[in-house]
Amino acid sequence: MPMAFVSGARGFLGGHIVDQLLEKGWDVTAVIRPRSDAAALQAKGVQVVQAPLDNATELALVMPAAPDAVFHVAGNTSLWRRGNAQQYKDNVLGTRAMVSAALKNVAGRFVHTSSISAWGIQDTPINEQTPSNAANDWIGYNRSKYLAEQEIENGIRQGLDAVILNPCGIIGAGDTHNWSQMIKLIQDGKLPGVPPGGGNFCAVEEVAKAHLAALESGQCGERYILAGVEASFLELVQTIAGQLGKKAPSRTVPPAVLKLAGQLYPIGSLFTGNEPRLTPEKVALVTSRVHADGSKAVQELGFNDQVPLATMIANCIRWMEQEKRL
Repeated sequence: MPMAFVSGARGFLGGHIVDQLLEKGWDVTAVIRPRSDAAALQAKGVQVVQAPLDNATELALVMPAAPDAVFHVAGNTSLWRRGNAQQYKDNVLGTRAMVSAALKNVAGRFVHTSSISAWGIQDTPINEQTPSNAANDWIGYNRSKYLAEQEIENGIRQGLDAVILNPCGIIGAGDTHNWSQMIKLIQDGKLPGVPPGGGNFCAVEEVAKAHLAALESGQCGERYILAGVEASFLELVQTIAGQLGKKAPSRTVPPAVLKLAGQLYPIGSLFTGNEPRLTPEKVALVTSRVHADGSKAVQELGFNDQVPLATMIANCIRWMEQEKRL
């Protein structure tokens, strides 16, 4: 029985990867942070171990010897500058520690979940050959995902057999804090407005399948953009509203209004400590339009980028209803 070691198994994408591994007969060991809830994973038959994800020594101790695959899915997606230090620790130092542990334990294929954000904000279509401008990006998330990829490349130079996957916006069942937040706001009539940007959206099941395909078909040292269908945020909101039976907005909010809100919302967070609904970083991303070329993943990994946006949203809404989140 092949063995996989997975970080981020309690998360949205990580949960789907674990489920697909189990369906294919893999023995799965999931590493979670100390004192995290392991009950749901253990109920599936997953072996659960605990270790700080930025501690290479402890990761090496809990990682099985010579696992066939390592899936490093865990990541910090904060878009607030007050979280930059922790995000660097989670995304960059965490990746460095996972690479070190994998090398020490003689792991097989290492599949790293990055993001389209590792290229930064680009004015032109992005493919795998596009130079990144995120090395010194003022948006901490973009910068940390780029730097995490540099840790993977450093590991490859030391003999690590690694592949990098760069998903765009992921939608589907199991989403608790990404696009499901937008669905909840629309359901409750509290969406403050529609941003003028847009991007590519892919189905979580297909993104998980691409991770498993990367074990066999991915080329060491290569990146694969998982793009999916392209849509504006207005199209996204209108599709969600239609499925919820709510009135759909017909236009977007001017960027200047969003930028002002992005400056004002964080003021309240100075007292609560919670990440604000809008930050300058979030505004910068939602007012830009990402154009990603995912043809390489389609050709080499068999990635299915043709799942309709409406189908992804329907799957997410159905799951949210089942979980009493709507």
